[in-house]
Amino acid sequence: MRHDDPSPRIEPSGCDSAEAFALRVIGQSMVPEFNEGEIIVIEPEGLAKDGSYVLALHDGEFIFRQLRADGPAWRLHALNPAWPDLPLASLADVRGVVIQKALPGRRRASKRYV
Repeated sequence: MRHDDPSPRIEPSGCDSAEAFALRVIGQSMVPEFNEGEIIVIEPEGLAKDGSYVLALHDGEFIFRQLRADGPAWRLHALNPAWPDLPLASLADVRGVVIQKALPGRRRASKRYV
């Protein structure tokens, strides 16, 4: 997601909230590890820890970042230094952990994170 663009909304679906789901990376905030157009698979009940790539709720919008411990607090870290780190109010705002990424049409380009 780009910080100058409106963030996409994720609408509730008929799927069980514990089921993994996929999203397409938009923007450059997570380059070089995640490029625009790649698909990430999110595990809603995944264990979030320092260094995990997560989908989190921040200021009422979903955001994809790396979770970083900052003493007793947590922050959402963009890999691209052009984007600022954001404070995370609570680990309860983490809605899922990235478990895999893939480039559409290239099975061998997949990478697992858990």
